[in-house]
Amino acid sequence: MNDIRVPITSVRLGREEELLVLEVLRSGMLAQGPKVAELEECFRGLTGAQHAIAVNNGTTALVAALQSLGLGPGDEVVTSPFTFVATLNAALECGVTVRFADIGLDDFNVDPEAMAAEVTSRTKVLMPVHLYGQAADMAPIEALAAERGLTVVEDAAQAHGATWDGRPVGRSGLACFSLYATKNVATGEGGMITTDDAELADRLRLLRNQGMRARYQYELAGHNYRLTDLQAAVGIPQMARLDDYVAARRRNATVLSEGLADLEGLVVPSVAEGRTHVWHQYTVRVTPEAPVTRDELHDGLAALGVGSGVYYPRLVHDYDCYRSDPRVVPGHTPNAERVVREVLSLPVHPHLTESDLDLVVRSVRSVFGR
Repeated sequence: MNDIRVPITSVRLGREEELLVLEVLRSGMLAQGPKVAELEECFRGLTGAQHAIAVNNGTTALVAALQSLGLGPGDEVVTSPFTFVATLNAALECGVTVRFADIGLDDFNVDPEAMAAEVTSRTKVLMPVHLYGQAADMAPIEALAAERGLTVVEDAAQAHGATWDGRPVGRSGLACFSLYATKNVATGEGGMITTDDAELADRLRLLRNQGMRARYQYELAGHNYRLTDLQAAVGIPQMARLDDYVAARRRNATVLSEGLADLEGLVVPSVAEGRTHVWHQYTVRVTPEAPVTRDELHDGLAALGVGSGVYYPRLVHDYDCYRSDPRVVPGHTPNAERVVREVLSLPVHPHLTESDLDLVVRSVRSVFGR
């Protein structure tokens, strides 16, 4: 097995996290408590949203968001086929039908025009995915939602701190963030929902806590979607460092792009005008014009000690477990079908050194024969 000197991701927690976790342990309040409330306040500050509701993971955030809208069988959600499976699974858990719109080749995000073409009389939700950390093209998506009377549910699992037209991700209807172990803010497992709608926020708080308004005062059939104070304690210090870490990711992305931009057949990622990227992943495309395939680049990098990852190798619905489900409607998505064969993510995390970045660039160029 090859020794990977530069991993695709690196999770490093420090003294601040240790002290806050110890504080929680000593307090005896391990479940949802004051640290969860503090983390929610951090997300209100990050997004500008009036409400932030913490839950136990990012998938739960999507499920609860859709449940809060009262969706069920016969209702439809339009989203991207190029995403992590949680986007699809959350919708199916709510019993809704999922229609898929094509993506843009430049930003990997859902194409608003393709999304509009998939809207039917049964559509209730538009669910753009801010993939890899770049905000989707939200202005036309918001306009489409307003025109058709639809709700926007942002899958912002990878986009903590990203913006579009100067607006933070997390302000369009409902937005769902993941705090999984490798995200830009990581609590191991965890999720956050943001909204400006007080009624939806109230319903979400009930849903996450067994439907209870107060102890034994049940107002709806709910769930245990609560986040623990232990998890929140891990995330709070990272929220304070998020700007610095995003800045480091951006510097690293710039170094990678400058070192790789001239390679024939390698398309380095770009940032659309008016939008920002928080570089959860730095993802290149290895096109047919390249001297190597995507998989050959992946294997060649591993042999040279550089980690890389394919996110994602197939369209989200392109698995046997979904093929016979009538609620899954694939749609016409040629761009998405192309990129799953071409994408490869390279290390961009904030702990990379100059020598690490130099090794990544030299290794890619070596595999390309340059």
